[in-house]
Amino acid sequence: MPSPRYLWRQLNEKQREELLAWRKGRGHPWHSPPHRPNFGRLRFLISAACFEHHHHIGYRPQRMDDFSRELLAVLAAHVRQTFAWCVLPNHYHALVEAPDMKLLLHELGLLHGRISHAWNGEEQTRGRKVFFRAVERAMRSDRHYWATLNYVHHNAVRHGYVQHWTNWPWGSATQYLAQTGCRRGEAHLARVSAVRLWQRLG
Repeated sequence: MPSPRYLWRQLNEKQREELLAWRKGRGHPWHSPPHRPNFGRLRFLISAACFEHHHHIGYRPQRMDDFSRELLAVLAAHVRQTFAWCVLPNHYHALVEAPDMKLLLHELGLLHGRISHAWNGEEQTRGRKVFFRAVERAMRSDRHYWATLNYVHHNAVRHGYVQHWTNWPWGSATQYLAQTGCRRGEAHLARVSAVRLWQRLG
């Protein structure tokens, strides 16, 4: 599967200004927005991508497993609840309730640093930039929250990796559907399906 094109570096200053104005006008995250305190908000969507959208997380299925486990450990230590999460080969999302967003983002930055150092050692690519910044987006309403929860669970389908939520093992969709009585598969079958997909793509 081809990697998405990364256009930011190809834009001139005027084009970048126009793109940022377009994104801000539609409520999309900026290319590199500043982090802010909670300001009374508790529920946030956290999104982070590999630098220039390279598939560093998805180097192999075991790396997806390991990264998912480490991400969930950081979330468990610094959020009150993780409502939904999804890890893809070049980015991840997590919908969380976080009492201190700046602390959480700091800890995710430390995770990115540790992971980058380890992966660059494995691949003998010291100095390579692996992650771009994490971005937080506050939930404005219950409707926004439910739409975001569905967006996170649908992410692997949206990017064309699988046809059904439960066919992607690196996320909370299977657990969510089981808890809500809409169970459609088992996690171990999902992982087998995803590994077979990896082999076809690779």
